[in-house]
Amino acid sequence: MTATTETRTRRPEGARGKRQEGTRRRALAGYMFVAPFMVVFLAMFVAPLAYAAYFSLFREQLVGGNVFVGFENYTRAFGDEALWTGIGRVCLFFLIQVPIMLVASLAFALALDTGLVRLQRTTRLGIFIPYAVPGVIATLMWGFLYGPDFGPFAQIAEAIGASAPDFLGPDLMLGSLANIVFWEFTGYNMVILFAALRAVPTELYEAAAVDGAGQWRIAWSIKIPSLKSALVVCMIFSIIGSFQLFNEPQLMQSLAPTVIDAAYTPNLYAYNLAFVGQEYNYAAAVSFVLGMVILAGSYVFMFATNRRSRR
Repeated sequence: MTATTETRTRRPEGARGKRQEGTRRRALAGYMFVAPFMVVFLAMFVAPLAYAAYFSLFREQLVGGNVFVGFENYTRAFGDEALWTGIGRVCLFFLIQVPIMLVASLAFALALDTGLVRLQRTTRLGIFIPYAVPGVIATLMWGFLYGPDFGPFAQIAEAIGASAPDFLGPDLMLGSLANIVFWEFTGYNMVILFAALRAVPTELYEAAAVDGAGQWRIAWSIKIPSLKSALVVCMIFSIIGSFQLFNEPQLMQSLAPTVIDAAYTPNLYAYNLAFVGQEYNYAAAVSFVLGMVILAGSYVFMFATNRRSRR
């Protein structure tokens, strides 16, 4: 083999080695960028979940301290009437509040997307601002408005000689909580839907307009079908948020202690078990049961959505 041939043979090998080294460096750089997130994720999410799962397998006793009981806490949770009553209540809350909220969010997004709304940026900001208000402040504000003795609704009703609705009574309490959540999260969902509408090619609207379609026809035939993925995201977030309802009932409990009990929602029940009843092990099991319910609800919704899209 001549020197020229050897040189030609070595050059591809050297180039291949450099490419492999560059690939390894890029991969290492990628891992370095991801590492901070993974550390925080493992420390703040995975580790607490693993510890809670481990903790739920024990029971604290006066004699012997923490004793391993296996799945006894889960068996107790699956037969706990208070827990399942709370889950049924948040299911009803979800069925009442979420459809109204998503329809309103969709209506606002479609109205803003037409470009016919005056002061569009101001209007969009005004709809979104309630989401920027902390949930605690929003609940306290609405609690004041609902007040039967000092609230403005009661004062207006008294001024016109009518009886004020008992917003904090057992019949209207769930609707009152739904109204607070509606006020807080309608703007958030509107922003998601509006952003999805901005991604729809304008050529589709122009072609429909050339064919004689009006704004209603364009919205029904083009815009709403294009929002399917965004609506699915909003629905998943709403399922998770509804079953995790906590701030609103926990704060309203001081205004209506006879209506909102310790097990009004599953999250409130787990909180009271842990920090009031000192049943930390059972509270961990209740939290995991609630997580199973949320996972099952989300899976059923995604399965039904995917099955319908295949038709």
